[in-house]
Amino acid sequence: MDATKPKSAGQPPSLHLSASASGSVRELIDTQAAAMGAAVFLIDPANDNVLTFAQLRAEVRAVAQLLREQGIEPGQSVAFALHNSRCAVISILGILYGGYRAVAINLVAGRDVIAYVLSHSQSALVLTQSENDQLVQEALSSHVFDSDTLTPRVHILNDDTLDALLAHQQMQPSRASEIPLPDTDSDGLLMYTSGTTGRPKGVILSHGNLIAGGCNVALGHQLTASDRALCVLPLYHINGLCVTIFGPLVVGGSVVLPQRFSTSAFWDHIDRYRCSWFSVVPTQIAYLLRDATSVPQRVYLRFGRSASAPLSPDVHSSFEKRFQVPLIETMGLTETAAQILTNPMPPGKRKLGSPGKPVGDEVKIVDTQLSELPDGQEGELLVRGPNVMQRYFRNPAATHDALVAGHWLRTGDLGRKDNDGYLFITGRLKELIIKGGENIAPREIDDALYQHSDVIEAAAFARPCNDFGQRVEAAVCIRASSLLKEADLLHLCKERVGTFKCPDRIYFLVELPKGPSGKIQRQKLPDLIAPENMK
Repeated sequence: MDATKPKSAGQPPSLHLSASASGSVRELIDTQAAAMGAAVFLIDPANDNVLTFAQLRAEVRAVAQLLREQGIEPGQSVAFALHNSRCAVISILGILYGGYRAVAINLVAGRDVIAYVLSHSQSALVLTQSENDQLVQEALSSHVFDSDTLTPRVHILNDDTLDALLAHQQMQPSRASEIPLPDTDSDGLLMYTSGTTGRPKGVILSHGNLIAGGCNVALGHQLTASDRALCVLPLYHINGLCVTIFGPLVVGGSVVLPQRFSTSAFWDHIDRYRCSWFSVVPTQIAYLLRDATSVPQRVYLRFGRSASAPLSPDVHSSFEKRFQVPLIETMGLTETAAQILTNPMPPGKRKLGSPGKPVGDEVKIVDTQLSELPDGQEGELLVRGPNVMQRYFRNPAATHDALVAGHWLRTGDLGRKDNDGYLFITGRLKELIIKGGENIAPREIDDALYQHSDVIEAAAFARPCNDFGQRVEAAVCIRASSLLKEADLLHLCKERVGTFKCPDRIYFLVELPKGPSGKIQRQKLPDLIAPENMK
């Protein structure tokens, strides 16, 4: 089998997609394995390991059976603390296949957050790799688990132990019928938000939500079985999992899954494995621009996809000009199993600065009373669709606040809709800078700073101020060889946004704080920048 070749148009047809996707992840995997069992689903470039749909079904069944033999009851939480790998994909889908609740552990969240998630999620077992075992053990030993939340057991799963598990299962009589069958509404994934303003909230996505999330990606980007994705985002983040795993899964496509993002290997993976698309975040786009030394071949590449944070129009234009690759800006949330908005695929009209239009969802812009606003007026973005979460785990108050009448989700994002139906996100309700009673969207200052070609990352934020209540400050990361000074950027901002909105200070950092997907966490900046550096 030549893993470098994507499937041809002559492959068996993939699942019919619709916005009302139903069924369970187990049924989805079984259907694809029956229809196109010999087709490639997953490629690990570290060792050129290839996994077909038939092998995928066999391996996830083995993991599901392992969990059953461990005494885990259907519907219980099973955590995964895994970096991107074959084992990560098999473990996550195996947990779902067996009817258990998969709990994503953010490997870069820190010991205390990991301990909280393992406790709050009531996980009975943690699947991890030997490289991450110490991190998990330290988190477990740092936390006192109460009587209602027993300390979870830890099971190491790597390529060798997975192969041994498969060999053991193959020698046993088939017990697939004993594995509980989840349904559309069964809890599937429990993923915690970043928690920048307090304890992270656990988002419950059902099997139907996960499949609908994958369908939204496939519909929005016109994916088929011949498409192959490059996944460079961690699978413990919603973008990596729902976009570049479930998107291909629902259409019978394939995925190339390196362990981590690398600017030096990125284009080589695209060309070597004939990838037709990729999904990245704006920070990775900036890094690819910064480190580019040659133009990739891009023979099979149809498009790139940007999500998880707003993309500066200047960075967007620079990327397309440099690499001659259409870059499709999108928007999604953990609470919506990723994508809710996307720009049209070429030759459709794309608008820089907009994450596009809804595909598979309904959206509306509302005022503080949740009444819909006319086009052009700014308000909060609400979304409704089959991908919208079920609830926040063990947090009915937060669920009540987020899900309003008709199962509309309050996103907390501020935006407006233009006359063509494109959404423009102007900020976050909790991130607005209120200076002298005037609302200032940090995104406006970010975009001004990105106008300078030496700026790689930028984020404006609020600082308490006796005169105005809050003042505007910003932090940037610039090219290593740059001679850029604070005065240069202050002058640029004054020209672009005016004196009132111009930051009082701009700080130069080696790197801005980011979450697991690469999304800049601007609310951490005031504490990160030492008080002695202030004026």
